[in-house]
Amino acid sequence: MNIPVFVPHVGCPNDCAFCNQRSITGVLEAPAPEEVGVIADRYLSGGKTGGSTIAFFGGSFTGIEPELQRRYLIQAKKYLDAGKISGIRISTRPDYIDLPELDFLAEYGVTNIELGAQSMDDGVLAAAGRGHDAEAVRRASHMITEHGFVLGLQMMTGLPLDTPEKSLATADEFIALGARETRIYPTLVMENTRLADMYRAGAYLPQTVEEATGLGALLYEKFRKAGVKVLRIGLSDSEELKGGCVAGPYHPAVGELVVSRYVRNQMESMVEDNRLDIRAPKKYFSKIIGPRRCNALYFTEKGVELSLSEGETPVVNGKYVLEF
Repeated sequence: MNIPVFVPHVGCPNDCAFCNQRSITGVLEAPAPEEVGVIADRYLSGGKTGGSTIAFFGGSFTGIEPELQRRYLIQAKKYLDAGKISGIRISTRPDYIDLPELDFLAEYGVTNIELGAQSMDDGVLAAAGRGHDAEAVRRASHMITEHGFVLGLQMMTGLPLDTPEKSLATADEFIALGARETRIYPTLVMENTRLADMYRAGAYLPQTVEEATGLGALLYEKFRKAGVKVLRIGLSDSEELKGGCVAGPYHPAVGELVVSRYVRNQMESMVEDNRLDIRAPKKYFSKIIGPRRCNALYFTEKGVELSLSEGETPVVNGKYVLEF
């Protein structure tokens, strides 16, 4: 479990075309460092300790004034030293990483560093107004892994000038750079952003839900096969997100759609004699059937008979194993 501490726009003077952190996080102001303990205690009140991380999200943590970084990390490290959490996670920009900063983060117990890479295509990065190129991602990634941190690389799909091929190539490079974690965010057009202006001017066409789901399933498969943990697919749903979204592949459970599509892709390759006889643990039933029975309806329309029963392992037609 991540214990999220959102610091929207703190430390980030850049103006990316897609970014409206207040709508994305639902947080208007960053908490004071002294509030980190209050947030952590609220999440840990159920008595579960040891397996969680305090995670500083929303801004570019390493762009914050060093003394404020230190004050935030001191509060988090108290929980790490007490064994109440297993690590401290930060999210930042690739061009806000250098060797002195990494030494500083290690001193205060940071274990995981996520970079908002978004794409490894320089044209896409420029069109999105990221303010850095792909080489900055490569350089920062190498420094992070060499220092022994867990590297996470976040990507966005459907940015201006992006294509499915470019997104898949980005995933391949994330894997080659040694990422152990990733997040996949289909681009949403948020109000009060340059992307919203581009959309209204007809200069940007966002992905549909179907396009984002299909590409997301291919990316999810690629990362899983490489042993890269997919931490999240899509932004966390909230009233602020829904209300601030002008266009794009918004769905309250886009992650479920993507994983179900990944499962459906596997199932389609396992059809024999227009039949899918599936035995699986009950916890997988919803992913097999799909949200609103979308997978079941898909195979019905193709004339494939799908039967589902409970079993110890997810096996299709007695010989194929489904992965989730």
